[in-house]
Amino acid sequence: MSALPYSLLRPLLFAVDAETVHDRTMDMLAATQHTGLRRLYRQTRVNDPVTLCGLSFPNRIGLAAGLDKNARCIDAWQTMGFGFVEVGTVTPLAQPGNPKPRMFRLPQAQALINRLGFNNQGLESFLNNVSRAGFRRTGDQTMLLGLNIGKNAATPIDKANDDYLRCLDAVYPHADYVTVNISSPNTKNLRQLQTDEAFTSLLQVLQQRRRELAGLHGKHVPVFIKIAPDLDDTQLQQLCASLRAVCMRGEEVIDQAWGVIATNTTLSRDAVQGMTHGAESGGLSGAPVREASNRIIRFLRGNLGPQFPVIGVGGVMTAADAVEKIKAGADLVQIYTGLIYAGPSLIPACALAIQQSR
Repeated sequence: MSALPYSLLRPLLFAVDAETVHDRTMDMLAATQHTGLRRLYRQTRVNDPVTLCGLSFPNRIGLAAGLDKNARCIDAWQTMGFGFVEVGTVTPLAQPGNPKPRMFRLPQAQALINRLGFNNQGLESFLNNVSRAGFRRTGDQTMLLGLNIGKNAATPIDKANDDYLRCLDAVYPHADYVTVNISSPNTKNLRQLQTDEAFTSLLQVLQQRRRELAGLHGKHVPVFIKIAPDLDDTQLQQLCASLRAVCMRGEEVIDQAWGVIATNTTLSRDAVQGMTHGAESGGLSGAPVREASNRIIRFLRGNLGPQFPVIGVGGVMTAADAVEKIKAGADLVQIYTGLIYAGPSLIPACALAIQQSR
C-alpha cells in the first residue's frame, strides 16, 4: 500500500498542464525508484500467474506503452505491482514529436487526448535505460518487460518496414516481448500499415527476422501487433485473415510467437463533443474508448480462436473494467489513462478482481 493517498494528490496534479505533470512525474519516479522514497507509491503485488506465448506473467495487469517512452522508470513500475510493463514507443532515431501543447485532460469524460507523436530519445538512450533497470540485473522474475517499437516520422511509409526491423534487431536481446506499434494516430500515414497488403508484408518480414534473431540469440521473444479501435468489420476481417495466413497453422500460433494488443487510442469524438478540449486533434484514451476496445477484442477472439494471444487495453478505469476485458476475450490487460485518474491502487485492485472473477 502506498504511503501517499492519490485522491489527495490528484487535484494538485490536475491543476497543472498535463504534459508538464507527466514529465515531472517521470523525473520523480526515476529519481526515487532505487531509494526508500519508493514506498510513496508501493503497492502489494497480486500473485496470479498465467502462461502466454511461452512466457510466465506474474499477474494479468500491465502498463501500456506511451507513459514511459524512454524506459526511465522500469523499477518504479515494478514497485507498483505490475505483472508486466511495456515501455516505448521507441524509434530508431531520437525525435521531438509534435508541437506543444499536445496533451489534454477531459475530466468530465475520464479521458485524455494526446498528439505526442512518438517523442523519444532514440534507440541508444532507450536501451541504456533498459540495461540499467535493477530488476533485470538481479534476474528478478516478478515482472516481465515489453519493448514497444515504431517508425520515425521522417521515414516514408513505404520504408516503414526498415525502421521496424532496425528496432527489432536492437531491442530483441533485452525484451520479454516486443510490440510493433502500427496504430498511433499521431504519426502521419502510420495506420496505413494495418491495411491488407501492407499488413501482410510487415508480418512476413517480421516473421523472417524474428526467426533469425531467435537463432542468433538463443532466445524466444514473441511479437505483438498493436492495432487501432477504429477498424471496421471489413478491415478486421482482412487483418485476421493476414494473421491466420502468416502467424497461425490451423488453430495454433506458429512458434508461440505472435499476439495482438487491442487497442490504441481512438480518433472518434462522439463521447466528448462539446467538452473543453474535446475537439483537439490526436488520440482519445480513457473511458470513451472502453467499448470500442472491447468490440475489437471480441472480434479477434471470435475470428482467431481461443489460443491466439490478445492483450486488452483501452478504458480500464476500474477493477470491473479490467474484468470486462477478460470476459470479452483478452488474456491480459493493460492500463494507462486509468492510472492517471485513479492512481497506483488501481493496479492491485484490477489484478485481484481478475483473479477472483475466474
